[in-house]
Amino acid sequence: MEAGSFALSAYLHRIGAGEEAGLAGVHRAHVTSIPFENLDPHRGVPVSLELGDLHRKLVQERRGGYCFEHNLLLAQGLRALGAEVEPMLARVRLGRPRDAPRPRTHLVLRVHADGAVWLADVGFGNGTLLEPIPFGPGAEHEQSGWRFRLVQDGPEHVLQTADEAGWTDVYGFVPEPVPAIDIETSNWFTCTNPRSPFVAGLIIAVNRPDGTRVALSDWNGLSLTKRTPDDTTVSEVERAEIPRLLEETFGLAGFALGDDGRITRQTAHSE
Repeated sequence: MEAGSFALSAYLHRIGAGEEAGLAGVHRAHVTSIPFENLDPHRGVPVSLELGDLHRKLVQERRGGYCFEHNLLLAQGLRALGAEVEPMLARVRLGRPRDAPRPRTHLVLRVHADGAVWLADVGFGNGTLLEPIPFGPGAEHEQSGWRFRLVQDGPEHVLQTADEAGWTDVYGFVPEPVPAIDIETSNWFTCTNPRSPFVAGLIIAVNRPDGTRVALSDWNGLSLTKRTPDDTTVSEVERAEIPRLLEETFGLAGFALGDDGRITRQTAHSE
């Protein structure tokens, strides 16, 4: 991950925000403008975390990415706006028993801005924070109908979300910054290991400004899911529909299906 210079104006144009937007405004603009997608690891292309590559892919080519890409890009944008940002690695708990911890394959940010300390995360796919919340255990926070809170569990801070069934753990993390080499190691496992769900499966998601979440995934059968705080609809999808849905629903043009049914990139940037 190179430091280098950061093209702040291009990043803000990509997410439709101005420098006056502030932390919450930039966070919400980012998460509702850049899709979450794992198309590169899914088709066998490792994910680069070099700043130039992140800018090319997510800003210039108007692609999306997964947590490492999203949150490292946001971190550079916030630093360019004067915030202090510290990356931290988390273990995803959603869908797993508490006694079966997963690798630290999710990235979150601790942000010092506006005279306070915040948890920022634009990279949890279909269910991430829309705006930062105060860092550390505390009150419940409602964002476009979705509810979040941080609780303490031993040495970890745990992000939880709520629905009609109650509170559910999303991920847990020790509140300590990590060096770049730890992030690189976690990213390499996530984008290359055959057991990684981001290699074996497909997940594309967008968060709409009104709070609607839309996801295309084959983790439990290929389907398109639309969720609001009050309702969920799931539609089965044929694999041949994927390129059209990528472009029309998620703004990801230039993809096709190969003869083997795998997703391929049909642009000047194809590998």
